[in-house]
Order: sequence, then structure tokens, then C-alpha cells
Amino acid sequence: MATAFGSVFMPEMAITWFDGTSWSEPEMVSSDSLPMHPGSHVLHYSSTCFEGLKAFRQKDGSIKIFRMDQNLKRFAQSARLLALPAIDEATTAKMIVDVVAKFKDQVPDAPGSMYIRPTHIGTELTIGKAAAPSLESCQYVLLSPVGDYFAGGAAALRVLVDDEGMRCAPHNGMIKSGGNYASALRPIMEARAKYKADQVLFCPGGDVQETGAANFLLIDGNEIITKALDESFLHGVTRDSILTLARENGMTVSEREISVAELLERIQKPGCEAALSGTAAVLAPVGTMIYHDKEYTVGSGTLGPMTEKLRNQLNAIQWGDVEDTHGWLTTVE
Repeated sequence: MATAFGSVFMPEMAITWFDGTSWSEPEMVSSDSLPMHPGSHVLHYSSTCFEGLKAFRQKDGSIKIFRMDQNLKRFAQSARLLALPAIDEATTAKMIVDVVAKFKDQVPDAPGSMYIRPTHIGTELTIGKAAAPSLESCQYVLLSPVGDYFAGGAAALRVLVDDEGMRCAPHNGMIKSGGNYASALRPIMEARAKYKADQVLFCPGGDVQETGAANFLLIDGNEIITKALDESFLHGVTRDSILTLARENGMTVSEREISVAELLERIQKPGCEAALSGTAAVLAPVGTMIYHDKEYTVGSGTLGPMTEKLRNQLNAIQWGDVEDTHGWLTTVE
């Protein structure tokens, strides 16, 4: 029986603690428990952020981590926006590389990978700081070997278009925090129960933003359209990688506002494609969009050729099938 994505972990993790003044020397500890007082700030006021990135086994057996520098920048940004103690990017990078190196023999062959989850939590013992940050914290790096996200085939997703709700508080959109995912959970569950939808595309006020767990891309002919970067949504590393490849393919990349009305008009055109981008799936095709109880087929309703091409191109870089001309891969010794 296949295990759920991200439900198997390596037996050890890298960890460091901030005591209000300095970070402790990182060490490897058992990953099956974390000593924490019930009064820890994170358990009451959600002072937590994390990252998601992957290490890939190359054909020559070497292990390389994809775009770690960009994930570290976003991790540091999340900590800053949540008023958590500042992380040291160099130390965090070493923690990631060291723990991956320790378990490099467990990195699956392509199309599998080792999912890496750096996490930062507020640990100050206080339940009186609802309006103040945690001055103490813990940072750890978990590893989870994962298989092919599309092992059962790249089935096109069903997505509910919600023009009333929002994924999270707009000023927190750039933070990769558990609270933002929790905020989107109930609308996703309701969409799944009522429409058999896989995800919700949040479009507050008719402004197409992102889904509960991925960025949204619209591909219309030779143009790829996605919301321009602002503080209301997460700036995906996969999104940036796909847009880079799209430009190299001679496509027009339009980072701008797009309305629900324009979205619905475009997706009904022959050849139009829509996709969700993220670390887990890279690019997942959207085949159906549901709006005000009406279903709209996106293009052919199946995996489109450009979605497949861009996903394959990014996978080829990650797996070492083509040269990494962008400097996106970090070698683990």
C-alpha cells in the first residue's frame, strides 16, 4: 500500500535553539519527538513558518538540492514578517546539507526525491504574549522521502473559483506559515464535499490570486499569465522557475492582475491551459473550473502540451538529465 506524501520521515533531524541571545550549535537528534512546554508561544499564537524543497538523485548517483538559496531567502523573510528571531541563512543551509548528506543513501531514484522541511517555531514559555513576539525559538530540518507525485497519472484537477473568500490575511500572504494553510482548509473541505473539487482558487473581489496550496498559472497560446507579485500571496520558487523556462521557450510572460471574468473567458478557448505550480507536483493541470455552480472545461479538459513540456523541462534539470545552466542545483557531498 502506498504511503501518503510526506508521511514517512528519516530517523534523525538537524536542530538548533535560540535562547533570546544566540543560536545553539546545530546538532542531529532523533526526529520522533520534540521537547516542548505546553505554554510555548507557537502552540497558542501560531508563531511558526516553514519551507519545502527537494533533493534529487542524479543519474551518476550524486545528490543535488534544487534552488536552496531561494527557499532560504523566503524562509528568512517569513521569520522576519512573523517577528520570529532572525535565522542565519548560512547556518540553516549547512543544517540542510548536513542532514541530507547523512541520509543521502535514502534519497529515492527519479522520479522520487527527498522532501526537505525546514521549520521555525516560537518556543518562549508564555501565554500572555498574544500581541507580542516570541523571543526564543527552535529551528529544525525534517526529511521525508517521497515518490512520483503523478504515479497514478497526471489527472486534470477540478478547481472551485471563489470570488468572495481569501486564502489568508492579505498582509500575511508572503509568509509560508501553517496559519495560512489552516485558514484555507475549511473552504477547501467544503468545495470537496459540495463540488468534488480538488482545490479552491481564491479570487477576493474578482482578483485571481492563488489556491490553498499552490500558485496559479494560465497558459493561453504563447502567453503565460499569472498574478503580479505583491504581499497578498506566496511567491513560489517553482512559479519563478517555470516562468524562467517559459521565457526561454520564447513565451510571453504576463505578470499582472487578471479578473475572474477574463479567466472564464480565456479558459473556454481551444488550446487554453491552466495549471497549479508548487514543490510537490511542479505543475499540475487544471481541467475543470467551477464558478457559481457552473462548470467550465479548461481547453481540452486534460493535461495540456505546454503544461507537460514545462514540467518535463523543470524535472529534467532537477534530475540532471540536462545541464543546469541557471545554477539552481547545490551538490551534497
